[in-house]
Amino acid sequence: MKPTDRSCIVIGGGISGLCAAYWLTQENYNVIVLERDAAPGGAMKTVRKDGYLIDTGPNSSLETTPLFNELFHSLGIIDRRVYANENSNKRYILRNGKLHAIPMSPGAFLKTKLWSTKGKLRLLKEPFIGRANGEESIAQFVERRLGREFLDYAINPFVAGVYAGNPEELSVRSAFPKLYRLEEVYGGLIKGTIKGRKERKQRAEQSKQSAKMFSFIDGMDTFSNALGSVLGDRLILNAKVDSINKEKHGFTVTAETTEGKKQYSAQQIILSVPAHHAAHLLTTIDSSISDILSKIYYPPVTMVFLGYKTDVISQPLDGFGYLIPAKERRRILGTIWSSTIFPKRAPDGYAALTTFVGGSRQPEVTDHDEATLRDIVHDEIASILGVSEEPDFYYLKEWKRAIPQYKLGYAETTERIEQFEQSHPGVYLCANYRGGISVGDCVTSARRTVDIIVQKG
Repeated sequence: MKPTDRSCIVIGGGISGLCAAYWLTQENYNVIVLERDAAPGGAMKTVRKDGYLIDTGPNSSLETTPLFNELFHSLGIIDRRVYANENSNKRYILRNGKLHAIPMSPGAFLKTKLWSTKGKLRLLKEPFIGRANGEESIAQFVERRLGREFLDYAINPFVAGVYAGNPEELSVRSAFPKLYRLEEVYGGLIKGTIKGRKERKQRAEQSKQSAKMFSFIDGMDTFSNALGSVLGDRLILNAKVDSINKEKHGFTVTAETTEGKKQYSAQQIILSVPAHHAAHLLTTIDSSISDILSKIYYPPVTMVFLGYKTDVISQPLDGFGYLIPAKERRRILGTIWSSTIFPKRAPDGYAALTTFVGGSRQPEVTDHDEATLRDIVHDEIASILGVSEEPDFYYLKEWKRAIPQYKLGYAETTERIEQFEQSHPGVYLCANYRGGISVGDCVTSARRTVDIIVQKG
């Protein structure tokens, strides 16, 4: 049977796929979402156990796009959103075994011991640094413009916190396009930051530095579950897609479901799955794009969630948490003070701490068994925060492939994806290996994909 022109199969029920499917239904498209897990959301999952609330994927998002408010109002969850505690604006970086608050004002910057006097003075040269001659890693970009010390004790831990990656490997152009654009368009970071504010205001966007952080009172899966609920029976869970085949009048998708093997037909296909899954599914359509997608690296990351009695922690939990530079030679990437940021994350009298290990920096650490990982994280936390007792609660979540790495040369990968879509009308790739890895990036990417489909009619 020939599928209608306004039909689409979305493969993958993560936040990108769910948003795309939701908006397509608003445009009167006949949509089916095939999700291999038993619940929607992809990495956006929330666990509730023994009085703790644990987000095993993204624990929050920044309100960088007005699309969030539009979605939350239409989904009826706007009143369940909660903004981060004002204390969470305070963030720490470890240097020489001690936590230093990231300065948020000129006065605090002058007083901080996070950087030496020489390192601070080096920043004064930034407006006079010229543009790069070729592609750079984020490490090369920052060292050239801001100096080595700022790279080691600001950007290195920041990259580990965002990408679980190494700044020496990630492309500044692809991984941090807005930072790259400040130099490309305005000639420098300081000049670009000042002039860029006007542009963001015109686009009704917030910079990630000023955007408010939010979650939901019952965890981030409030968002994905609401999308899944609205989609209703158009969302098919426990459906593992085996293959995609191009037909005369569209596409046929074969999936293993709870009711056995089934086939679905549509005029359009959106792949909102990790790159390695997309690579497998596209082999019958274009083996060259499969080869490109299969080479996108996702390092392993393990999240270790620990619960402690608040009175056994010496360090005041008065911020978002801390990140750890590679130069400190620790076995963790950083720790989020979850119960400080949002309410209902721990029982009364207890603190919830979410720590990440592995990433591109130390992928081998994730090979340890659960008990060893728990002990590693506790030992690190105890030495940094002055914890005097063992944790009363723990929960681990392993991501064997966590976050796609936008490495040097990634612009070519993005270009090849665009060429593939142009050569194969009706197939769209919409996932966090394209257009950014944050929740806001995924939502924006989904909106962009839907707009393209609708405009093509």
